[in-house]
Amino acid sequence: MTYSKVWSLWILALPMLMLPLQAEASAADWVLFKARFVQPDGRVVDNGNASVSHTEGQGITMLLAERNEDRTTFDAVWLWTQSHLQVRDDKLLAWRWTASDGVADKNNATDGDLYVAWALLRAHRRWSQPEHRVAAREIMQAIRLNVVRMTSRGIVLLPGVEGFAKPDGMVINLSYWIFPALQAFAQSDPSSEWKALQESGLRLLSEGRFGRWGLPADWTMLGEKMTPAPEPRFGYDAVRIPLYVLWAQLETEMSLKPFQDYWGHFKGAQFLSPWTNLVDNSIDSYDASLGIRSIAGVTQAYPKLSSLALPPLDAAQDYYSAALLLLTKMAIAERTR
Repeated sequence: MTYSKVWSLWILALPMLMLPLQAEASAADWVLFKARFVQPDGRVVDNGNASVSHTEGQGITMLLAERNEDRTTFDAVWLWTQSHLQVRDDKLLAWRWTASDGVADKNNATDGDLYVAWALLRAHRRWSQPEHRVAAREIMQAIRLNVVRMTSRGIVLLPGVEGFAKPDGMVINLSYWIFPALQAFAQSDPSSEWKALQESGLRLLSEGRFGRWGLPADWTMLGEKMTPAPEPRFGYDAVRIPLYVLWAQLETEMSLKPFQDYWGHFKGAQFLSPWTNLVDNSIDSYDASLGIRSIAGVTQAYPKLSSLALPPLDAAQDYYSAALLLLTKMAIAERTR
């Protein structure tokens, strides 16, 4: 039986079978992640996306380095990020960099900014370097000033400074509400926006339910009503939402039910679709990655998370799958500590 089939059977057996293993990422996971995706100068390579680098990858790797008490890697990744991506006038980060062109898109990606600022706050707490806290607060202030908007539904996050405010509404991405980061910001900064964003994110998740399973869309047009846009899918972005909700301990049975219903639909099959179309309820013909399966397994296992087992990282995973797996292990370890 192949590894993928073993993993398929494992994930689809949840929550009926709980293995008494630690969910925390191992030292071997971190060593393999660094070897595959982190260059010596601190550039994180997304090998599943034309080997570009982006703020999401830099920020997630900084989070994982702090969690693993690896200051050498943290400092290298942050220095590369500062030097190559913090080139805007507002302290936000240019989101995409390629080896051939350097900064390939100077617009920011708000989730990447959130990851980086959160990692810097955590680094300050662990290593007591004032410059980490200063840099985090500069990015946090830039987020508040440039991508936080007030709407009829409350305060929202634009996914980037440019291109998301449309004549008929705002395009938002609910997976950019990284709830544990917003909680950390609220503890570090007295600005009211951080608490308000947590509340608005939960409200929008409750309202923005589409298709057979009542799932949030990867991208949503926020106009007179909420509609999936431009492609009506729950998939590679929105799959992160239940992880963030669980990490921040903001879940309710109803908030997790759509995800549990969708992934539970595949119970008994050796296949888990990574996305579904929220208009016609069609699904992808490809099997979900190890990272997506990890989030699905954790969501299905709730509330029995303390004894949850997750598989080790293996070298077949691309950057995004590996990042999701290690973030899932980190989230569950911090939630159940």
